[in-house]
Amino acid sequence: MAALTAAAVAAVGFLAYQASANVPDDLTAKPKASSSASASAPAGGHGTAKPKKDPLAVPARSGSGMRVVYALKDRRVWLVDAKGKASRTFKVMPSSVSAVPGTYAVTSRSGSVKGSDGVPIEHVVRFATVNDVTIGFSAAQDGSMEAPDPTVKAGGVRMSRADGDAVWRFATVGATVVVVP
Repeated sequence: MAALTAAAVAAVGFLAYQASANVPDDLTAKPKASSSASASAPAGGHGTAKPKKDPLAVPARSGSGMRVVYALKDRRVWLVDAKGKASRTFKVMPSSVSAVPGTYAVTSRSGSVKGSDGVPIEHVVRFATVNDVTIGFSAAQDGSMEAPDPTVKAGGVRMSRADGDAVWRFATVGATVVVVP
């Protein structure tokens, strides 16, 4: 019985070898890279392509629900709706004093005041305090976004007037502000 089984296995192996040796070239050739290669597969068919990170995507680990997200390193703010989608994102000019990464709530707002640097500002939305320096979003009334004087302890995160208006409408007292590194 063992001899019969061994003979059967040998015959199947031989037939499999013959079949693989006679496969047409167009069925065994590896696909060639072309200009129409998909974005999900790298040219040459090796490995798996990493999806490109959207630089405007809401940062991971920035909470959930409706919130303002401020990324210190990226110098960017996102206004995020209740479903977690950014309705707006824009660049900002950080102040000389920055909030520590964490979750805050808007504590107060002012329509128009003079900034701690002496510049008239509008749409001030305050959310944190660091060493007696109040941190908040604002827009200079002249539209400038100058780099802060490092010798002046100021907490205003400056943005364009249009972006300042958007933050003003979005972030009322009690709204969540998440600061990420």
